Amino acid sequence: MKEFRHSFKRAFLAGTSLLAGLGFALLPPASQAASTQAAKKPGTLTASAPLPAALTLPEAGRSLRLTYLSTNGVTGKGLVPVTEEVILPAGNPPEGGWPIVAWAHGTTGVADHCAPSCNPWSERNRTYLSAWMKRGFAVVGTDYQGLGTSGTHAYLNTRVEAYSVLDGVRAALASVQGLQNKIMIVGQSQGGGAAFASAAYAPDYAPDLNIRGTVATGVPYVSQELLQHMATSGAHETGFNPVIVYTLYLAQGQSGYDPSFKPESVFTDKGLPAYRAAADLCVHPLTDKARAEGLNFSNAVKPGYQKALAPALEAMLYPTMKLKQPLFVGTGEVDQDVPPPLQLGLVKAACAAGTIVQAHIYKGLNHDQTVNASLPDSAAFTKAVMTDQPVPSNCTPTPE
Repeated sequence: MKEFRHSFKRAFLAGTSLLAGLGFALLPPASQAASTQAAKKPGTLTASAPLPAALTLPEAGRSLRLTYLSTNGVTGKGLVPVTEEVILPAGNPPEGGWPIVAWAHGTTGVADHCAPSCNPWSERNRTYLSAWMKRGFAVVGTDYQGLGTSGTHAYLNTRVEAYSVLDGVRAALASVQGLQNKIMIVGQSQGGGAAFASAAYAPDYAPDLNIRGTVATGVPYVSQELLQHMATSGAHETGFNPVIVYTLYLAQGQSGYDPSFKPESVFTDKGLPAYRAAADLCVHPLTDKARAEGLNFSNAVKPGYQKALAPALEAMLYPTMKLKQPLFVGTGEVDQDVPPPLQLGLVKAACAAGTIVQAHIYKGLNHDQTVNASLPDSAAFTKAVMTDQPVPSNCTPTPE
């Protein structure tokens, strides 16, 4: 993996690659601070409040917004506050408690007001997560470090996402009655990558969590081969490219931790206004702006821009492609946000590393449509991994 990281970084610095696919804190009194500091660890709860009814899921039971401590994923050390939603099904929990869906959300933006726990669910996600609740799961959904709390959200940083997801589950298990340590990690798009990363980091970072499997749709994957393949794909494109929106957020995220970052080295005069707007606009209005301006990789970024974004792009890598538990991957055949070659590249790499992978391609469906279309297949997958049944592996999927 170290050799891959080094060669990956050299590829960026040589300019041969192109990006493709893409709190509130409850503090102790000062007199108690020293004595309680030692007790603070990743997953420590610092605040809890009811989640407003408008922000929960239909037919849900108890719903909370928690603030907890997580390891700083940017630096790899120290603790930072992170917020999340915890939503339990209505009624009494089963014996042992509700199992958990650790929900890793897709792109919402990098501004604090874009944090999912501060906003109503989209219709797509409401339908999707309600289906998981009907299966008997509670939902624990992190906002990710820097999204809704202090600091800039390091967008698509896999370690940031994984630590936030895993520590969010720890905080929920330790503070919310009616939950059991039996976990499915589930995510879409940015969250698909976060879900894979969480499963990859978990054996070393959170061995206390009983993770049964991972369900990821629209999952991004970055490799040298795929980046090189895409190096010329946008050279002469015309019209809006949705991947440019993710690039704007990627650059904004890097600007929060890299003092040497200069947006003028990445974006053209045409692209700079959208980059600046990305600091405040959530994903739908930013997408509208980029579409209205016809932004793409021909007109919005400068040649060699990948050199300036190399730290953020390298932070998108996964620590390993071998997951301890089975992986479900759902891909839309006509996904333009995370092109299928990226997702199928992840399937191939994970299978080669020894991960049990069940992959599905949904014919004629795009990035968003695939989420709920995958529910019947992920239900069968989930039933198998939750009951310790064998999972049939499918590393070369065909459109269904």
